[in-house]
Amino acid sequence: MCESWCLCVIVTALITVPVSHCRTAEEWKSRVIYQLLTDRFGPSGPVPVSPCADLRSYCGGTFRGIVQRLDYIHDLGANAIWISPFVENTDGGFHGYWAKDMYSVNPHMGTKQELMDLVHACHQRDIWVMMDVVANHMGPPMGSRYNFTGYVPFNETWHYHDYCVISDWLNQTEVELCRLSTLPDLNQSVPYVRDALLAWIHDVTAEYGFDGYRVDTAVEVQKWFWPEFTASAGVFLMGEANNGDRTCYTGGYQGPLPSVLNFPLYWAMRRAFNEGQSMTQINKSLALQRKCFKDTSVLGLFVDNHDFPRFLNLSDDTALLRNALTYVMFGQGIPIIYYGTEQDFHGGNDPHNRESLWPCYNQTSSTYLFVKGMLAMRHRLAVYFPLNNQVELYADDHLMVFTRGALSQILVAITNVGQNANITRTLTNLPFKDKTTFINVDHANDTLVVQNASFTISLQHGYPKVYVLEFAVNTTQSDTSRRGNRSHDVITICALWAWAVANVVTFVGSLLVH
Repeated sequence: MCESWCLCVIVTALITVPVSHCRTAEEWKSRVIYQLLTDRFGPSGPVPVSPCADLRSYCGGTFRGIVQRLDYIHDLGANAIWISPFVENTDGGFHGYWAKDMYSVNPHMGTKQELMDLVHACHQRDIWVMMDVVANHMGPPMGSRYNFTGYVPFNETWHYHDYCVISDWLNQTEVELCRLSTLPDLNQSVPYVRDALLAWIHDVTAEYGFDGYRVDTAVEVQKWFWPEFTASAGVFLMGEANNGDRTCYTGGYQGPLPSVLNFPLYWAMRRAFNEGQSMTQINKSLALQRKCFKDTSVLGLFVDNHDFPRFLNLSDDTALLRNALTYVMFGQGIPIIYYGTEQDFHGGNDPHNRESLWPCYNQTSSTYLFVKGMLAMRHRLAVYFPLNNQVELYADDHLMVFTRGALSQILVAITNVGQNANITRTLTNLPFKDKTTFINVDHANDTLVVQNASFTISLQHGYPKVYVLEFAVNTTQSDTSRRGNRSHDVITICALWAWAVANVVTFVGSLLVH
């Protein structure tokens, strides 16, 4: 069945929100998201010969520039993009998070028609579009902390909470009612503000046909607002619920929102890979997540994003990066690849982690090819990923082994020893019958054969490995020839149900019109 939030939208809001946009959490599990900043991904026209020099201002990326380079994303293996907020911003808001006029498209990025053309071009390639949205604040005011002249639609002081700045992130009242830096904090308890935000997100979905939204600064808005916002959006939402490494705190926002970014796992992987702590950090985080989240299989997995120094800035070792990316691509959740990670970008704190991708569209770079190969394998094995079926088999200070699939059809081994070391371990007390055989997806002569409930696994030069259960290999290959990389063709019961309801409602609607 559909997720309850989607059912609500389908049943109660079909007249105003197109059902075809109701991409459910279950359907989003088949997606791999490529996160990009519109201003930094690609300009219209030819590729500039040098990167953007001033990362604190607009660099020239546009909606048309994304369209021109969709093949770069598609060939990598991503089948969804997450793009930065599209609304008109106050001065300097190249990133999109400083809204000035929520009803206008940022002219630096293009026109309304060009944004609609981008969504259409993506859908033609079976790439879904996740738009970043902000319902917590507007852009920094000019001259006075209360000068909201020209802000649309929130141009009055009473649209905002009283002035204060967040200083104690453990004080939830302060987090929800005070400003993030200088950004005016919207007061959703004011009926005008609440209604305007709900109407806006409803109309944006209806007009542009976005398949989902990433919700900025979710923890800075009271939880009661998010179910209403989700229902008005009519599509899948993934919230930013980061307030330090607090697993159950973050987990409390899945419910008010359908999904959130998996910040607890981000911090655990950062400790294990970037800080050299034990790989058991990841296992401990996963165990706690299963207690504190409603559904870990729909959380967003990532190693890089626009708010933190890039992975390679913290640890200049591509072997470590590939291990972390392997977990993102094969672990339980929705994978997110931040633009430039596939080109070994290593920028530090904002804005240095928001580099222009140009002129680095190298589709033969080693990390691009690594991600491409792993994602191709993920799509071929797509049937094993939607469920809560991850099992951690083993973890010590330097190795983690886990499986995916109801019958453990996929086995993944990752390590934090780095590219200058090898690691070998004998795993015992395995839950497999003797002679069970796993085959390396890259090297068929590298096999793991269970004997006496044990096998020995070796990782060379600190690189990860992915294995497939022997009986699943032929099944996967024949299924791939039928399906190609269109993992969305594994149609869920929820998708069929939503499709049927959509057609019934369309038919009834046509009768009412005529």
